[in-house]
Amino acid sequence: MKQALILFTLLLNYVFASAQTKYPNVVISTNYGDMTVMLYDETPRHAEYFLDLVKKGYFDGTLFQRVIKEFMIQGGAQDTRNAAPGTRVGSGNTSMEIMPEFNEKYFHKKGTLSAPRRGNNENPKKKSDMSQIFIVHGKIMTEGRMDSLEMTVNIPIRNAATRKYYIPRKEELAELKTSDPQAFNDSIDQIMYRIDSAFNASPDKFFYKPKEREAYNTIGGARHLDMEYTAYGEVIDGIEVIDKIANLETDGNDRPHNDAKILRVRIKKE
Repeated sequence: MKQALILFTLLLNYVFASAQTKYPNVVISTNYGDMTVMLYDETPRHAEYFLDLVKKGYFDGTLFQRVIKEFMIQGGAQDTRNAAPGTRVGSGNTSMEIMPEFNEKYFHKKGTLSAPRRGNNENPKKKSDMSQIFIVHGKIMTEGRMDSLEMTVNIPIRNAATRKYYIPRKEELAELKTSDPQAFNDSIDQIMYRIDSAFNASPDKFFYKPKEREAYNTIGGARHLDMEYTAYGEVIDGIEVIDKIANLETDGNDRPHNDAKILRVRIKKE
């Protein structure tokens, strides 16, 4: 089973990597090992901003200061550099915010590089704070759990359409069922067509794509981040480093007791 998982992960990385050609890969060196990150062509503002920071050595010497197992590891904040043990750190920087680049092609599976941001009330445009990064650790989801989440979203949408098209004609249909069965069947068909059409047209309906189901069920992820935070890259080598950091014991502010240091971030030379 473990070997199959590794093969699947390698295959998944290869498929994505083979489609990316615009940007160089980046190596994030930590005191727990190295991670190689591929940047997505379709998120140019984020990729180019990140690369510019890498060239300046912006992340070198900082920490992964917020670590939540089965969720993500977040780091790069400038106030983490040489921070005393136990100090609360991790301040963002509003001057480094950029507009989001959401893309349905990319979702927050394990290893995804994404941009933190302020909450919706302060930041309704969901701008990314490029002063930090986070990498998804994530949690594996069963097929049953994904089915349940789909139903949680979709059933209320279909119920609303049913109330709109069926309920107003409920008494009429009850009479037709006895007096004119053919007219009853025709009316039911028309109503179901309208309900199905309304459901299919709803922008709020939700179904996992096959690639999402496979990834979330095999390597895990954090689905609630999709289309809310900009995913702009992914770890293609050294994914075990995420596990090492995510499994560290943390304090009440999610900072590891033993620092997870970002020693250096550099552009990989091919």
